[in-house]
Amino acid sequence: MKFDPTVFKAYDIRGKYPEQITADFAYTLGLAYAHLRQTEEHRLELTIIVGRDMRLSSPQLTESLIKGLLEAGVNVLDIGLASTPTMYFAVGYYRTDGGIQVSASHNPKEDNGFKLVRSRSIPVSENTGMYTLRDLVLANKFSKAKKSGSLQKKSSVLQEELKSQIKELNINPSNIKPFKIVIDAGNSMGALDMEQMFSILPCELIKLNFKLDGNFPAHQPDPLVDENLLPTIEAVELHHADLGIVPDGDGDRYFFIDNEGNVIRQEILRGIMAQIALHEHPGATVGYDIRPGKITLDMILEAGGKPLVTKVGHSLIKEAMLKHDAVFGGESSGHYFYKFSYGTFEAPFAFVLKFLEFISSKNQPVADIVRPLKKYFHSGEINSLVKDKEGKIKVLATTYKDAKNISFLDGITVEYENFWFNVRPSNTENKLRLNLEAIDKKTMEQKREEVLTIIRS
Repeated sequence: MKFDPTVFKAYDIRGKYPEQITADFAYTLGLAYAHLRQTEEHRLELTIIVGRDMRLSSPQLTESLIKGLLEAGVNVLDIGLASTPTMYFAVGYYRTDGGIQVSASHNPKEDNGFKLVRSRSIPVSENTGMYTLRDLVLANKFSKAKKSGSLQKKSSVLQEELKSQIKELNINPSNIKPFKIVIDAGNSMGALDMEQMFSILPCELIKLNFKLDGNFPAHQPDPLVDENLLPTIEAVELHHADLGIVPDGDGDRYFFIDNEGNVIRQEILRGIMAQIALHEHPGATVGYDIRPGKITLDMILEAGGKPLVTKVGHSLIKEAMLKHDAVFGGESSGHYFYKFSYGTFEAPFAFVLKFLEFISSKNQPVADIVRPLKKYFHSGEINSLVKDKEGKIKVLATTYKDAKNISFLDGITVEYENFWFNVRPSNTENKLRLNLEAIDKKTMEQKREEVLTIIRS
């Protein structure tokens, strides 16, 4: 079978359908994943969760994927339409040997792909099996098992997910006030999760784009793009809502809009959620990615927590959290992770409910809660095309050699007293990504241009 090996990314598999991601590819991936896990577990009979999103190609890809798994002798629990966090939950809660989500997350409608985990929803990523899978698919030397696996449909997963996570994290929905909340599901999987969650809350829910539709008729389900947040901002202002919520395509990233129509920056939101977790787990470890967002560090230290800085990437953060036994983690792109008895992974139910509990206890508008935390000025992520990514990083290291601190954990991070930045290379393109932060707007703008001049010279 011919395929494009570049569809295997650092954290998942993604490509154009049907040019790169085909039914044959999905079938072979099922065989390859089964072989990987059977080899790791030293046994043939495994049980794997399979979920899918609402993309038009997902049913066909799911059918082919399951066929490959079954012919390899693996038992499959098919949970049907589900967000990626629901797949993670199912793998951990039902104690299965792994899981695969058919989804391309927030990518355009022409794309599709797969997210893969082991037992307890431990990620399969670049250094932990993703490229082994690529080589297995490339070799395509599989034989069918003597006994095919069994296929079962699994229902009521969402109900069990909500009930379990409320119990494990000591959430009390009765503490939540009757807020008016706008949610734009982007015709994507977050609609299922939020519909389930708000069914037990006293809140007024204003729904935008809740009908699942793989054509994405309203807009791309990517909350990192500002224009995709505009419908929620406008609806919050129109309805005088208390909060706006925007999940991404597969429901594992969330953005919040305050009551004044302002996007709550992820580093502030992450700091708030870290302090909530540390109040419940004094002195615990909290993970977050290396991209600038110093308010997160300030708030972790203020609450007596142990900061754990990680590389960028949801899989890499989860792997670091597991290694260091972190109770909570957050990524700048909107992923939020919680530690449960059955695994560590994204948990929108826990994340949203805990935030609603928090703002209920504060008894003041969300904008007023957030305002004092807007202490630093951020450039946003700026991409630059370069010929020599590593060469430019070396130039930056030489230019800023007198910095207070320099780290090469993920690209280069440079820290001074009044500004700090991270420049990291793209995994797939000849691009460098700059994130810079400073103590005031003037310094941010000056240093942003200074660093960009070096990168682009």
